[in-house]
This record gives sequence, C-alpha cells and structure tokens, in this order.
Amino acid sequence: MPCLVHNKIDRLICELRLSPMEAYNRLLRIVHEVNGIMSAYKSEKYLSDVDSILAGPSEKLGDENLEFIEDDEEDTFQPQKGNVAFVCALDGRGFTICEFAEFYSTKLGASTAALQKALWGPWYFNPKTKMIVEKKGIGTGSKVRPMVVQFVLEPLWQVYQAALEPDGDKAVLEKVIKSFNLSIPPRELQSKDPKTVLQSVMSHWLPLSYAVLSMVVKCVPDPVSTQSFCISRLLPKREILDYDVDKNMFAVRIKMLPQRGSNAEILDNYSEKGGNGESDECFLAFARIFSGVLYSGQRVFLLSALYDPLKGESVQKHIQEAELQSLYLMMGQGLKLVASAKAGNVVAIRGLGQHILKSATLSSTRNCWPFSSMVYEVSPTLKVEVEPTDPTDMGALMKGLWLLNRADPFVEVAVSFRGENVLAVAGEVHLERYLKDLNERFAKVSLEVFPPLVSYKETTEGEGEGEGEGEGESCNPLENLKLLSGSSDYVEKMTPNGRYVVRVQVIKLLLNVTKVLDECADLLGGIIGGQSIKCLETQRSSIDEEDNPIEAFKRRIMDALENHISSGNEIDKERVEKYKAKWQKGSAHVSERLGFVDNSNDINNDADSAAGTLLEVTQASSLCQEVQSLQSSIVSGFQLATAAGPLCDEPMWGLAFVVEAYISPLAGQADEPESLQQSDQYGIFSGQVMTAVKDACRAAVLQKKPRLVEAMYFCELNTPTEYLGPMYAVLARRQARVLKEEMQEGSPLFTVHAYLPVSESFGFPDELRRWTSEAASALLVLSHWEALPEDPFFVPKTEEEIEEFGDGSSVLPNTARKLIDAVRRRKGLPVEEKVVQHATKQRTLGRNV
Repeated sequence: MPCLVHNKIDRLICELRLSPMEAYNRLLRIVHEVNGIMSAYKSEKYLSDVDSILAGPSEKLGDENLEFIEDDEEDTFQPQKGNVAFVCALDGRGFTICEFAEFYSTKLGASTAALQKALWGPWYFNPKTKMIVEKKGIGTGSKVRPMVVQFVLEPLWQVYQAALEPDGDKAVLEKVIKSFNLSIPPRELQSKDPKTVLQSVMSHWLPLSYAVLSMVVKCVPDPVSTQSFCISRLLPKREILDYDVDKNMFAVRIKMLPQRGSNAEILDNYSEKGGNGESDECFLAFARIFSGVLYSGQRVFLLSALYDPLKGESVQKHIQEAELQSLYLMMGQGLKLVASAKAGNVVAIRGLGQHILKSATLSSTRNCWPFSSMVYEVSPTLKVEVEPTDPTDMGALMKGLWLLNRADPFVEVAVSFRGENVLAVAGEVHLERYLKDLNERFAKVSLEVFPPLVSYKETTEGEGEGEGEGEGESCNPLENLKLLSGSSDYVEKMTPNGRYVVRVQVIKLLLNVTKVLDECADLLGGIIGGQSIKCLETQRSSIDEEDNPIEAFKRRIMDALENHISSGNEIDKERVEKYKAKWQKGSAHVSERLGFVDNSNDINNDADSAAGTLLEVTQASSLCQEVQSLQSSIVSGFQLATAAGPLCDEPMWGLAFVVEAYISPLAGQADEPESLQQSDQYGIFSGQVMTAVKDACRAAVLQKKPRLVEAMYFCELNTPTEYLGPMYAVLARRQARVLKEEMQEGSPLFTVHAYLPVSESFGFPDELRRWTSEAASALLVLSHWEALPEDPFFVPKTEEEIEEFGDGSSVLPNTARKLIDAVRRRKGLPVEEKVVQHATKQRTLGRNV
C-alpha cells in the first residue's frame, strides 16, 4: 500500500491562520486531489494491462492475469487506513490518525478500529449518548464539528496558540500534558523562548520518527514478501545469483563522517584512496544488500548494467574490482560506522567514488548478472545554461558540475555543440536546490544562470490545416500526398562548378504519420545506423509486442496512411495505390532497410525512379562511380538541413523531401576515376554537392510558408468556484488554450483542462498559487507538438489587410516572430530589428559664430 506524507502542516496554523474546521476542509481537498491523480495513473495502467492481456492468446488468460484486471474503486490514500501522515519535517513532529485512535479508545471506551474509521470524514460524537453518529443524528449547532476536528485538530491548535501567542493560556499546555501522559521536564516548559516550549511539548507528544516508522511498518510490505516480486523485475529471466548489492551515489561533507571508530580510535577521513584530497565532499554509495554479507575492507566486483557474464573477455570494460573502505549505517542525519552488514540492510559504502558514476551492482564473483539499470518515471525537462560570473572560474565550475552529476543520478549535465554548459533538472524547485549546491558546496563560485532553454521545431503550413472533421468537404486529404505530379513547387540549386543540379520539393506529412515516426524514433535511428533485427527487438516497447519490429513499423505507417485517406468523403483507390507505390520506391538509405523496396527487381531499370533517370543521363563507368560516391554527400546535406531549419536553426518536423539529382560528366576527364574527388577552384566536389542539397532543402521550406512548432503541456487544474476568475486570468496571460471545464461530483471543486505552451510554463505554478491564494493546483504533463498558426513573415497583401495594417510598418511582431528572434539571439544568429524606433534631430539652441 503506498503512503502519503503531508508536510508543512504548521503553516496552516502560523502563516495562513486557519481555524481547525478550515484546515480540515483544506486537508480533505488536498487528499482528494492526490487521489484523483493516482486514479488517473491507475486507469492508464488498467487500460494498458487489459489491452496487453486481451491481445494475447485466449488460453493464456488465466487466474493470474484476471487479478490485474480487477478495478479497485477505492481511493489510494485514506487517512483512516493509516497510510497518510501529517507532519512538520523541519521541527520533527507528525502524526497519523491511528495514534489518536489508540489514545482515545481508552478515553471513550470504543474500539480502536471503530475510532480509526470515524476520525476522518463526516462522523460526529454525541456526548449525551457516547456514540459515533452521522450529522443528521446529532442535530445542528455552532459546536457541531467532525470528530477529526474535535479530537485531533483542536488540541493541536490549542497547543500552538498557548505556546506561541504572548497571551496564551499556559493551563492548556498543562492540560494536554496531563491528558496524554507526557513526561516533560519543568525546566523546558519554563523557557522564555516560545519555540523551545512548543518543540519540547510536540517532540514528546507527536514525534515524527514514530509516526513515519509506524506507518511504514503497517502499510509497506516486508522485504521477505516482496523479494520474489522485486527480483523478477531487477533480474528478468536470470538464474545465476551469488551475492548482489544494488546501489547509487550521493555526496556528504567529510566533516559529517564519524570521527572515531568502533574501538574509539581516531579516523582519518581525508585519506581516501584514489581521491585528490582537494574537495571536502565525500561520495558514498547508497546500497541495499539483497544476499550475503558485506564486510569493510572486502574486495568486490562492480558490474555495470551492460555486463554479461556469458561473453567473457569481450565485456571487460563493464566490470571493475574495488575495495570497500568503510561501511556506515545511516541513522537519521548521522552515520554509524559498522564492520559488516547482512542482507536486507541499507548501508552507505565509502571507497567507490572513483569507480562509479551513477549506479552499479556489487558482487563477490564475476559469474553474476547485474541488476537492471535505474528507470525514472519522468525525465529532466527544464534545461538552463550556467556560466561563472568570473570567466577565470570556469575550471571550478566544470569540476562542480562533474561532482553534481555524480551526486544525484537524476540530474543531467551536458555541453552543447556551441560550448554551453547545460544543466537539465526536473523542475524549478529542483533547479533552485542544485544551483544552491553548486554555489555553496561543489563549485563554490558565483554563477550566472540564463533563461531556460526551450526546444522548438520547424515545419511548413499544411493544406487544410486546422480544419475539423466535419469540414472535410473543403479539402481533399490526398493533396498532401502529391509527390511527382509535375507541380512547379520545387527549388533548384546548382553547384558552383555547374556539374551538379539538385531539385527539392517539400511536402507536409500527415499528423498521424508524424506521430508514428515520433514514437518510433529509436527504431528508425537503429535502422539508419545499420543495427540488426535482434538488436532492434529490444526496442519493441515503443511499437508493440511483435517478433519483427520492422514489420510492425511498416504496418503502422500503412495503417496511418489508409486511415487518413479513408476518413475523407471521396476514396480514390487508384491514387492510394499510386502513392503507396511511390513510398515503396523511396530512398534505399531507409526504405530498403525497412523492406519497402523489392530487392528482386533492379531499381536502376525503373524509369520512374530518380536513380534510373540519373543513370540514363550517361552510361560511363567513371560517372557511375562518381554517382555512388556522392550518395553520402546527398544524405549529409539533407541531414544538415533538417537538423537546423531556416527559421532559427531548430530541427525540422513533419516534413517529407523529394530530392532529384542530375549530374553531368566532367569535360575531358570522363575516363579518369582518380580525378573524382579532386578539388577545383570552387572546392572539393563532394562538399559542393552537400552545400547545394542543404541550401535547396532550406530554400524549399522557406518557399512553403514555414511555421514554428512548440511543445505543449496538458494542464489539469483544480480550483474552488470563487477562484475561477483569477485562474482564467493566469491562463490567458500564459497563452493557454482551455479545452473543457467540469465540476467534480460531490465536491466544490472545478476541474479545468487546457493546453499550455512549454515556453510559458516557467513560473506558472507559483503565479497560479499567488493569484488564487494557494487554492488552485496544476498538473502538467508533456502532451504533443503543435505548430503556431501565425506567419512569422506576415506582410499585408489583401485589401482588407492593407486597410487594417497599412503598408506593414505598423504591424507588431507576432508570437511566432518573437520566439524566433529570441532563439536566434541566444544562438548568436542575425536578427532583423530596428535599433532606433523613434528619433528626432537635435535642436541647437545656441550658435557660435
């Protein structure tokens, strides 16, 4: 059973000044929202499990599969079940409903189980009958309140008020101490510091350690019952197991390590083997022992996730041998030095900092399979560029980034192709913590943090884009599939020496085809890289459970194409087959590896193919060799163009390019193969071809009304009715698009679904909480890519546009143009802008003759 810890409960009393009833309503709403999020995750997993089970053979659908299809309608987190704790972690205090139920069971003469169910929800205590009833059984009155407010929150509020307020009633503290049988020294109660008095009472009454540990013992399964389930996931289909420890790294200050050993001897913590001794940070391995016993000073093997004991010498780079210097038990904020640790313990290991970057597996033998690599539910989405304020501190920053990358397995540190130090984290709070660690612990230099880096893509305006399903009569869905129909929408470029001519036509892909390509990006990369089918089968999760991932990808492409065509009002079977044949005759660089090209036929003899046309120009053997040698140049030019579009050097998205190449023989040297790559006055010929293809592709995109594509978040907001107005104002300022709104049944909350641009999401949660008095909450999930409808190069042309905007000089830059200019400035590209907007000639008041 999962557990929920609600932190900063003291803010309800000290900062927000809420009454116990108002605080209960707020806590009830928060638990309800968290359960809603968990329900959404459970429903997605439920649907995926049902699909995977029902898609399999019917004879495999046994009882072991039926248990996964059972739908659990209960909420995941229920305080009455004991899996929700309300704590103040900073001051070390917290409680669960179970603690109060155990105490009041003797006071009220009721069973602990009955009180545990009644201390959360609409249950009331009737003092006359000494019974737990619903609201209708107790009547109305100003003192009518739920039991959780009466028996849990009100005593807590009374203690805070009596201890912190100057005119607080000290008798209340004595009453609470007597009622709950607390043994507190009188000297601590007589302190003049109110916080000391409060800390003394709360640490004895509601200690955080007891609340959290009791909740874990009650709700979390023990290691013995979960071992079989965990091992099956950590070691899938592997039986060789001798001694395993799974671990990752974390950093602590050296002064936090124990100064004395188990025999009271003084330890030298600064003499770590393999270390440079310059940093005051020590990297410890956070490890859990699954089998065997771990000893200090023992030599073990470190296995990476790619190690295979069956391959022998070929995987020596994935295995290392190291000595364990020290073992520590992590006791709260301290570390206790131990000589050994048995299976089931979680320990900190010193001495492996120079051998492991993120995570690894420890084993006492080479004949052991490593654990699976760590998998995170989310990936770092916020990327920022960091630089030292003083350029001479660049070395210290690089070292600090290296230490930070090792200290947290979730953070990603990279250097962009322009030399920027990019830090990728999970969110703004995550970033704030990392920057503080860099400034104070790892780098110890002043940092300059630039605005977040947002990724964009470039595409073109598609025919019929933005129309609904009911408006299909105005657009033929086959228009996007015109490939070689004799249209003049192409761009022609020639190499400087005049020998090579390339014609490029760009076509907007269908959205569902683009989606399939995005989902299968890893598979396509493997195909282009020349990986075998056996290697590609490891990426089946991105497609479906098929024996041959290439066949599954081909079927998905064809299905997406046919589904889009069949959705139109007119279905032209002949044109469908024609365009499918055109696809199957595509470039051998990818299509042949996907199996779209029939290898039994000689593609060079096809008069309709570009290669056939190319070979019909000349039959000279030297020219054929030159054509083959230039294929890689054509592909390289195409990759350069699509990796950096013409708008702001961002990757292109959702486009198909038709490239036709024509080459003429070199005059007087047609029979000299050795002169194929000789340089002329314009440079090497392969470089000229690459540049011509790149320029032609970029010019073709500019000709087809280019558009900027930005990533979109799916945003789910929950807010009370009275804060709908401020919430919509925040969404409007952030350029969000509201999809729907509905009121949650049985609660006063509204749920609003919207699409929010990623570029506008930074600072959005803080602004939303500020404008709604922290009553609204937002959940952001990366949804899709969406093209901006604005034309970044808009110029008034029609009469209506000229009448509204004039000659165009008064047209303000639209959103797309602003984003493009911002990216170009960041990359150092030229930007068209007016340096002086308004200027007047200086008037000379005095004249010297």
